[in-house]
Amino acid sequence: MTFADAYRSELRGVVDSIDTGLVQQAIGLFEEARRDGNHIFVCGNGGSASTASHFACDMVKGASYQRDRRFRIMALTDQLPTLTAYANDVSYDCVFVEQLRNFAQPGDLFMGISGSGNSPNVLRAIEYANEIRCKTIALTGRDGGKLAPLAQLNIHVAAPHMGRIEDGHMIVCHMIAYYFMEQPEGAPQSPRQIT
Repeated sequence: MTFADAYRSELRGVVDSIDTGLVQQAIGLFEEARRDGNHIFVCGNGGSASTASHFACDMVKGASYQRDRRFRIMALTDQLPTLTAYANDVSYDCVFVEQLRNFAQPGDLFMGISGSGNSPNVLRAIEYANEIRCKTIALTGRDGGKLAPLAQLNIHVAAPHMGRIEDGHMIVCHMIAYYFMEQPEGAPQSPRQIT
């Protein structure tokens, strides 16, 4: 078996392990945010930053273009001047939470992405989002880290390999985004009750 064959085989197991019931609940939360005009914030580091940016692009363009109902979503990772200013002048740990302090309001939706579940800047952001009564989603890997129990809805890719965790997170993001691209007027999902 080649390396590519082995990677593909392992990835199939990761995809099969994704709890699609939790993904459906996340779809419901995104549907609620769009319906109610709430803002959505997403962030991560490294590969997870790329996933956050990719997901926001899919939702701003693919899931919103030429539709009456549109998503008010931003990837906090894309605010490069602001992010680097805070990282340089204050601390990298605060680069996401300080943006939330400017924009987030109760009822908004926050999604933090972390393969390890232990990124300090994502943890600080979700703690603040919970504090001001945002709805919170986490995409985690490995053992879920500190992030998993902080999220009101945690979609966990229980793999040890960072590449396959990131693959799984991107697949989850595509499941959410393509629901709205391919079924823009689909029946609303039933999210878990978050208070």
